[in-house]
Amino acid sequence: MPQSILLSSLPDTDGSRCVLAYDEAEHWLRATWRGFVDMAEAQRGASNYLQVLASVQCAYLLNDNVALHGPWFDSIEWLQRIWLPQALSLGLRYVAHVVQADTLFDTVTAHVRGSEVEGLELQIFQQVAEAEAWLRSCQRRELS
Repeated sequence: MPQSILLSSLPDTDGSRCVLAYDEAEHWLRATWRGFVDMAEAQRGASNYLQVLASVQCAYLLNDNVALHGPWFDSIEWLQRIWLPQALSLGLRYVAHVVQADTLFDTVTAHVRGSEVEGLELQIFQQVAEAEAWLRSCQRRELS
């Protein structure tokens, strides 16, 4: 029976964490952020994702921020200038970004649009189920 394979869990001293898993049934990576994640922790989780992506080779990411509190990434510049080029070079092509439940907004939704990032389709969602449906549609498009 297909399942999610835990690839990493990065807890912080305040109880927040970033969990990265590979969903065998869906064939995508899922990053789940929980608690109050400061900038250093966000960069650590994002850098860890790149290390995992290098070995897993997966074009699809579901970035789940529903249980996140606080500002998440204050540095969109770091994401765009450092993280994103590396992720693209490792094969990332589709990102379903689910915003925080307590605000329905975050730095990514304010500054990044999929059409602005060459080689990457980024969509913003308020519900995980919508994000999953979108990633499935991207996979079907790739197969046709």
